[in-house]
Amino acid sequence: MRCEELREMYELYTLGVLEDEERKEIDAHLGGGCEACRQSLRDVLATNAAVLSAAPEMKPPALLKRRVMAAVGVRHTGWAWAAALAAACMLVLALWMSVQERRGSAELADARRTILQIGAERDHMMQALSFLNQPETQQVGFGKNKPAHGNIFVNPRRGVLLIATNLPPLTPGRIFEMWLIPKGGAPQPAGLFQSTDSGTAYHMLSGPLNLSSGDAIAVTVEPEAGSAAPTTTPLFVAPI
Repeated sequence: MRCEELREMYELYTLGVLEDEERKEIDAHLGGGCEACRQSLRDVLATNAAVLSAAPEMKPPALLKRRVMAAVGVRHTGWAWAAALAAACMLVLALWMSVQERRGSAELADARRTILQIGAERDHMMQALSFLNQPETQQVGFGKNKPAHGNIFVNPRRGVLLIATNLPPLTPGRIFEMWLIPKGGAPQPAGLFQSTDSGTAYHMLSGPLNLSSGDAIAVTVEPEAGSAAPTTTPLFVAPI
């Protein structure tokens, strides 16, 4: 297939619902070093994140939720994360094997970097879907009618997932940093992240959290190594 035909299938590819033959064809094409298609795949992943960020603040019926998650390969079980991780690992392995026959150390090094990046992006998306599927996960919207907006998903056992859109472009040497702000306390660093060219980003802080009413989540722009305390005005502060 030509690049244009393959791009039409990337939406289904990222969700893991393509037929084996179609998936293998895309794996081989990406392993061949097509930069345009790699970028198209990244754009599809960013679009999926944007769709998640625009989800309305409502709890769907349990049966509907299970059906939707099953459609994208996430089963309603405590081992869903393991299945997602295994699928991502299999994808990385298949892609890596498909390029082993390519000659030249420079080409192999470039293919390895691409495969690891694609595998990581898909793994992050599946991790986010698993996080959203947990019954304890609660949603908090932020930035309504403001440039930077989106949703924060909080799970006391598993952490915080931030999905934001319309973030400002960063200058060289700068990065976004998330903060946990206890009520009446000082901001605590909660991880660094980048956005896509379109300003979409998703960032997860994993692990149990002791959050209470009045706490907040904020994001600032910091030096690329991160900061121990905010050094710029927050792009947003979202009470949780």
